[in-house]
Amino acid sequence: MGIGFESARRCIAYGANVMICARGAAALDDAVAKLVAENSSGDVASVSADVGEEGQVDGLLAAFTERFGRCDGVIHAAGVYGPIGPIVDVEPGAWWDALRVNLFGTFLVARAAAKRMRHHGGGRMVLFAGGGASTPFPNYTAYASSKVAVVRFAETIAEELAPAIEVNAIGPGFVATRLHEQTLTAGEAAAGAFLQKTKAALESGGVPATVGAEAAAFLVSDAAKGITGKFVAAPYDDYAAWPQRLEALAGSELFTLRRVLPRERGLDWQ
Repeated sequence: MGIGFESARRCIAYGANVMICARGAAALDDAVAKLVAENSSGDVASVSADVGEEGQVDGLLAAFTERFGRCDGVIHAAGVYGPIGPIVDVEPGAWWDALRVNLFGTFLVARAAAKRMRHHGGGRMVLFAGGGASTPFPNYTAYASSKVAVVRFAETIAEELAPAIEVNAIGPGFVATRLHEQTLTAGEAAAGAFLQKTKAALESGGVPATVGAEAAAFLVSDAAKGITGKFVAAPYDDYAAWPQRLEALAGSELFTLRRVLPRERGLDWQ
């Protein structure tokens, strides 16, 4: 669904063999049927799995290897909002479950993929971040905390796995997906100011899912060779020009999470 489906669509259009994953088997069957009907260049298959369960993630990657052979690219877009509301009101179990899906699930997918990519000589991963990854996101603490962690995780394993495996994170912008139904249901008491922002963005259509999907397809392609450890804001960053800027990007703090120091603002506080 959403960004994951559009990412698969773009990769298949570029000629890739793609395996998609979700928890719902019926939705997967529908998605595969649509992708097969639209494209004739790449092959497409699916596996039903929960990315928060290690055994199911390993099964997913094993199924891909059995069907297609080596895995050159992984796009991880699974995510949930988790509980919405002030920190004093949210239920701890639901909060933790959101981290299981958003962060631990990302870890499991990246770990399983890295094992196989390392064995086959390399590959590329794209991990989707989201709201709260670059700015505070009040009343969405589980989502914000897990998504900013995804960015730092991507930056960290990019260094661990270099140079054979390249890893980047993407912020797709406000995409109108089923997640936002949860905000509308929560109401202003729980969602706060984000409720009105959500309504306004939904009325305008938000950022098309194709924007983040196109960035993901680019970053797992050979065209993105040398780009790693970066946090890409898909609607705003001219990432397609980055291959011509590799020298400036390599080892720099550009497009990364970082702390701003007083001296960078002309202040002598340290």
